[in-house]
Amino acid sequence: MLDFIYYPVSGILWVWHKVFGAVLGADSGFAWALSVVFLVFTLRLLLYKPFVKQVRTTRQMQELQPQIKALQKKYGKDRQKLALEMQKLQKEHGFNPIMGCLPVLAQAPVFIGLFHVLRSFNRTGTGLGQLGLSPEVNANTPNYFFSVDDVQSFLSARLFGAPISAAITSPDSVLIAFEPFGGIPSVWPIVAVSVPLMIIASVATHLNSRASVARQSAAAAANPQAAIMNKLALYVFPLGVLVGGPFLPVAILLYWVSNNVWTYAQQHLVFGRIDKEEAAAKEAAIERRNDNAPKPGARPDLAKKKPAPGAKPQRPVASTDDASATGAAGSGSPTTPKKKKTPPGRVRPKGQRRR
Repeated sequence: MLDFIYYPVSGILWVWHKVFGAVLGADSGFAWALSVVFLVFTLRLLLYKPFVKQVRTTRQMQELQPQIKALQKKYGKDRQKLALEMQKLQKEHGFNPIMGCLPVLAQAPVFIGLFHVLRSFNRTGTGLGQLGLSPEVNANTPNYFFSVDDVQSFLSARLFGAPISAAITSPDSVLIAFEPFGGIPSVWPIVAVSVPLMIIASVATHLNSRASVARQSAAAAANPQAAIMNKLALYVFPLGVLVGGPFLPVAILLYWVSNNVWTYAQQHLVFGRIDKEEAAAKEAAIERRNDNAPKPGARPDLAKKKPAPGAKPQRPVASTDDASATGAAGSGSPTTPKKKKTPPGRVRPKGQRRR
């Protein structure tokens, strides 16, 4: 049913086993363990760009929170209008909420596929998803990309005395399948390998969650739903690794540890790079603002704006006083006042000089 997941996962694991098996030996437990670890690294490398987009989406979501709250306040009663306005806002800012969930959604089928492929190396159990095969039939049945020789090599592999597909709670009906390939393993080597891996996986899960919570904004952390999710991520999920660890095969615990180690390193790398980009953008904005601002003590530039291309320059209109002063300055003599005309019908008295 999920062969489209099982075959790619088993194919990547097969390639890495051939690489490390050529150096350490095909039946080496370290070769199989490193194959699982590098399977995780390969898949996480393929998901690197979606992870970066997830981080940017989360940052963008925090920046858009004031606008989102304003839309919720404005269109709180009209769900359809609110949805349309939210889509419009997301489109304007190039915001895609699906990218925030893609890396997590992509890792879930990988975990399921790896768990199924590892269990399929030993199908002697009778539980959920097991076929209840006899040890002889199981050892001669291929497992997706792995041939019969690969299956027998996996059953022979030991990591500090523990089969890589065995769990602390594995029943005797499962452990008996290893008898032709190194004898029936004791539960104590499995405990000695599984418990440290469980503790490391739990601590790594807590540290990754703690790093994520520390980067949340104050407004996001104050959200009641976010506060509940933060507590789950910080305490419940790491505790779940300890509680569920005894039921998980050694290889799955290796997957959990290597996945958390990759996540921890990747978070610091990506967040550090994005922080530098944002700091550089802020410095550039400050420099542009400082360049446009007047220097301290300098007078503001009151120069008139240049006229538009093709526009005729306008001459200033001179006042009467300015015109009189100009005439005086240009001729070198005072301007002669105009004679007053005698109104019609008025007779000038005799002896009065004409002004």
